Amino acid sequence: MRMRGVTKAFGENVVLRDLDLDVEAGERVVIIGPSGSGKTTILRAIMTLERPDSGTIEIGGEHLYHEVQGTELKPASEKHVRRVRSRVGMVFQHFNLFPHMTALENVTLAPVRVQGRDRDEARQHGMELLEKVGLADHAHHTPGQLSGGQKQRVAIARALATEPAVMLFDEVTSALDPELVGEVLSVLRDIAEEGATTMMLVTHEMGFASEVADRVVMFDHGQILESGTPDQLLRDPQEQRTKDFLGAVFEH
Repeated sequence: MRMRGVTKAFGENVVLRDLDLDVEAGERVVIIGPSGSGKTTILRAIMTLERPDSGTIEIGGEHLYHEVQGTELKPASEKHVRRVRSRVGMVFQHFNLFPHMTALENVTLAPVRVQGRDRDEARQHGMELLEKVGLADHAHHTPGQLSGGQKQRVAIARALATEPAVMLFDEVTSALDPELVGEVLSVLRDIAEEGATTMMLVTHEMGFASEVADRVVMFDHGQILESGTPDQLLRDPQEQRTKDFLGAVFEH
């Protein structure tokens, strides 16, 4: 995945400033930084939930918002955007499950409706994913019958169901009670250990970041302040702003 010159503003508030970021296939990148620094907007731009004002994003070597016509880049058709975006899955802070559907129905909806997969095949794959996240016994429960941690694990299974090349995770534990955080992080560790999926994670869980990340990126005021391995950035940051931020996080 490749971002070049990506800028996004909401009115006078510039949340992404000429952002350049490369993420290699299979790499696990954790994005940290203070609230309002633009971390979530990066993920939402990749997921096409917020269209950048300028710049380019490539997924798997193909432009997301643009199409190559001759020697020029032109704005892409919606069909092109949808096709490239289908390689990306995202897990949100607040689950976003359909309340009237069972866990299994939530997981199989996109493969059947969007990708046109056979319903029985999608159900079988959905059950395998629910087993992977430890919820096979809850396949026929609706979200109202699940705990917060269970809902988030269903949301992870749902994002995996379309077999995306890139998975985005936006503060997926921040809405959970503390005792439920561990069960969700355990699932994310399992996905990371498999190594096949490119992962970008926005999180304040620094212990988890140090375990699973290949690279940690410190973000502030819409720009990358510094980046490095977890050992480099979390234990020996070079920028004073990073030191102050980590000091505040570790105090809690």
